[in-house]
Amino acid sequence: MDTPVISLRDVWKIYKLGNVDVNALRGASLDIYRGSFVAIMGPSGSGKSTLLNMVGLLDVPSKGQIFIDGKDTANFTENEIATTRGKTIGFIFQQFNLLQNLTALENVMIPMIFQGVSEEERKERATHLLDLVDLEDRMHHLPSELSGGQRQRVAIARAFANNPEVVIADEPTGNLDSKSGKLIMEMLTRFHKEEKGTLIVVTHDPNIADYTETEICIEDGQIVEADKESKEVLWKH
Repeated sequence: MDTPVISLRDVWKIYKLGNVDVNALRGASLDIYRGSFVAIMGPSGSGKSTLLNMVGLLDVPSKGQIFIDGKDTANFTENEIATTRGKTIGFIFQQFNLLQNLTALENVMIPMIFQGVSEEERKERATHLLDLVDLEDRMHHLPSELSGGQRQRVAIARAFANNPEVVIADEPTGNLDSKSGKLIMEMLTRFHKEEKGTLIVVTHDPNIADYTETEICIEDGQIVEADKESKEVLWKH
């Protein structure tokens, strides 16, 4: 069997709140394989964001192990973690996180600078990606000149700039109306098929999870099994 691109083994995240220990994650274990399309689902406060931070190497566990391509990240230096994150993982955020003084094209080119890609290649790749998200006629516009849905499409193009093995989308439709949200999910699905990458969507919305192939459910910091009927009740809280 293939080595998972990301593995968590008995991962705990414990925060200190005064004299109290808060267990944001409690023994989470999962495997994510190349080419998969996964939803991480759970209600507010379930530990979704903490799990995302672990999967995306944005934080370190209090206990347990995180493996990238079979390598234990506990042995990585801070520079190695940053480099691995830059090359292996792309991020799409609910708030878009675009640089306001740069055009759509320049925003998509930015991640490639840190990987040493030539300017010509950066421009060619960014143009291609913006074409894929149907923004070829808006690539020289600033974020303030784009709608929310268009800004999220720029963020999607940027996430795929370095051809990452894994793209993590954190509530990618959370700030959009239902029509724009549906368009974004259709584009993510198309990217997953065309770019052959691994896609992880973090959401509380079962309608978004319906686009994915696998659902990982988290509740009270633990990964749980839940049938569809019970989940639809759970996620409304």
